[in-house]
Amino acid sequence: MTDQADGTTSASRSQRPDSEAFKQFITEQWGRDEREPVARVAGAPFAADRRARLSAAFPGVRIVAPAGDLSPRSNDTDYRFRPRSDFAYLTGLGSDHEPGAVLVMEPTADGHKATLYVNPPAGRDGEGFYSDPHIGEFWIGKRPGLAEFTTMTGLPSRPLADLPAGIRLASQPSRAVAKTLSMMRMVKDAFEIDQVRAAVAATIAGFERVVGELPRAIEHKRGERVIEATFDGHAREAGNAVGYETIAASGPHATTLHWIRNDGEVHDGDLLLLDAGVEVETLYTADITRTLPVGGRFTDVQRRVYDVVLEAADAAFAVAGPGSTLRAIHRAAMEVIERRLTEWGIVPPSDDPDAALYRRWMVHSTSHHLGLDVHDCAEARRTAYLDGQLEPGMIFTIEPGLYFKEDDLAVPAELRGIGIRIEDDVLVTADGVENLSLALPRRADDVEKWMASLRR
Repeated sequence: MTDQADGTTSASRSQRPDSEAFKQFITEQWGRDEREPVARVAGAPFAADRRARLSAAFPGVRIVAPAGDLSPRSNDTDYRFRPRSDFAYLTGLGSDHEPGAVLVMEPTADGHKATLYVNPPAGRDGEGFYSDPHIGEFWIGKRPGLAEFTTMTGLPSRPLADLPAGIRLASQPSRAVAKTLSMMRMVKDAFEIDQVRAAVAATIAGFERVVGELPRAIEHKRGERVIEATFDGHAREAGNAVGYETIAASGPHATTLHWIRNDGEVHDGDLLLLDAGVEVETLYTADITRTLPVGGRFTDVQRRVYDVVLEAADAAFAVAGPGSTLRAIHRAAMEVIERRLTEWGIVPPSDDPDAALYRRWMVHSTSHHLGLDVHDCAEARRTAYLDGQLEPGMIFTIEPGLYFKEDDLAVPAELRGIGIRIEDDVLVTADGVENLSLALPRRADDVEKWMASLRR
């Protein structure tokens, strides 16, 4: 990693010449500073409509939506930048060009006037061109200027230095605005639906690549990392990145809900729980889970557990649609889980009607909203999130599971170490729901046939 040389970090390692002769020389003998032509981003018209709806909800109120700043990873190196989701939603921007940018909507007599404040690139006639690691071309390459941002978004753009005092310290939208944006984002417009479809398609392709790498994963001392690297590399090729940290959990690791260490071995005969999603360039993500038999065939015990999880998912799908709720969907899935585990003699009797002892093996919710964030619309009111009626345009997950830990003495030994989750991305339509991830096999027989076809 190259040393920074801006005088603000790692100053003891700076090698930047300070002579006036150097400063003069480095600004001379350059060709024309031509930037790549830009066009209006596809999401800009939809973002304009979103701003109009937000404006109507907050007459006379200044609205501030920052993109966020770079976050240090280690000393003078930063994490890859991703703008905040509300900023992307209101501007249509989804790239990494906007660290520090702020969208300001000033109230007017007939609504709001929106202005985008951005850090323009350093010109070649100043030291920032070669010394500033955030806006200097030597560090980050050519980047859009004010005119380009206006072209891309349709918004007037001004230098961040012109941002009025008092607004500069705003780190996020007000709580009321954040809640309203979450409520707005629950129902996706046509552009958003297309973006999630693209993310789902790219994710399915990533799952296919993982299956092809299973033999190599079996041979590797950290086979889970082979799986993670395969999917994450695909996500960078196909989109912006992964939408969240990939869960590549083999064997007993699949009983840990958020296993992202991914440092375990992968064995023939194990189950692989792969929970992963590609985030496309516009920042919309998929969120899909499949539990795959590493060797290509489920054992009888694995299949028995798998079929219960699938039955629970199918029960959830059966009640999903306009007018239903995420709570009702969860209840439908849990009724199957409770019934089957009780039939197996696993759930002990209880005098407490609210005990829900079966939840020991399925402790998470069955559904969450999906979009710009993998757990989308998180600021929405709880009553609207869980109990609000589903509407056409909403996208959410259905993801029941069963998790029997290795040391769980409450279950038969043959079940210990088995973790299974099946997760699909679901669009509410006018007359029901569409399983956006249906192209990825769900039923055990279909999973086996699909895996066999990819290994030929």
